Amino acid sequence: MGRTTEPGAHVTTEALPVNPWEKWGWAFASIWLVFLVFPITAAVESDVPLAGKVAALLCIAGFAVANVLGYSQRCSTWLALGVMLALALATLPVIGIGVISFTPYLAILSALELPSPAWKWAVALWAAFPVLSLMDIDGFPTFFFLMLWPIMVGGVMLRIFGEREELAHEARGEHALVAERERVARDVHDVLGHSLTALSVKAELAARLIDLDPDRAKQELESIQTTARQALAEVRATVGGLRAGNLEAELAAAPRVLADAGVTTQVVGAVADTDPRHRALLAWVLRESVTNVVRHARAGSVVIELGARGMSVTDDGAGCAGAEGNGLRGMRERVAGVGGTLSVTATTPGTRVEVGLP
Repeated sequence: MGRTTEPGAHVTTEALPVNPWEKWGWAFASIWLVFLVFPITAAVESDVPLAGKVAALLCIAGFAVANVLGYSQRCSTWLALGVMLALALATLPVIGIGVISFTPYLAILSALELPSPAWKWAVALWAAFPVLSLMDIDGFPTFFFLMLWPIMVGGVMLRIFGEREELAHEARGEHALVAERERVARDVHDVLGHSLTALSVKAELAARLIDLDPDRAKQELESIQTTARQALAEVRATVGGLRAGNLEAELAAAPRVLADAGVTTQVVGAVADTDPRHRALLAWVLRESVTNVVRHARAGSVVIELGARGMSVTDDGAGCAGAEGNGLRGMRERVAGVGGTLSVTATTPGTRVEVGLP
């Protein structure tokens, strides 16, 4: 809760919560100044000459000002504590053991404003002084410390709760940062996986056609250049957090990518049949599903079905086997994020990827 800040601290998700003691600490301190009535009364009722009483009252007033300034960013907490301690001790010849009435102010200011671990040692020091009341000096009430310690404990609890809140905020920030990194990594994987697969297929096709059909091979090479530029733009947009899936564009691109791999495509339904809220998600799933078919399925045909409750992609390839890859895990995370389900089931032959949306 002190005013210390970690060097180089960087927050990417939300601003750190404002320390309330930096903004309203002076008001908090001002409210509790009412309890200075005890040393004021002791000074007024003392048997010292009038000049001594006035000096003691001035010291108490200075103590109050230093206490309020101690919660201000314009004043060093250590300086405020030093001035408060000096002024409190200056009243000792007038009010005697009554000086321990100042200890709650010293303890709470230390607890709320000093950095760790100094505040703990300071509070422990101030908390020891009320025990002097057990000496019953000058008729001072015995066990007076029982009235002061709860106040000090209150300041310590406020400090502990404040530190726990800061730790919780940092944990939330770190969690959000990790989640954002995973999102960017997943998006880059999806974009690059699809684009690089398309480039590989087109390059293989161009290599086969370069002697048989030079004109068609030239077209494929030009298509490779276009796809590479598009992939670069998509990666830049994805890293910047600007890219959103476009279902209509993916639905138009899928047959072309599959055709380059020798796979025919049948589309059942249209973009208009899908829920507009989830079209970006369906675009990502379609892109990854097509990439998986081209890479692994060795399929001859693919059926893409679109509907109000989701989408399915079914191929007649070799089927699904082995451990689940990053692409499929990414699809599951995306779909689960909106409360949907993703199932991958074997068909005869091939594999069916189906997305069910709420």
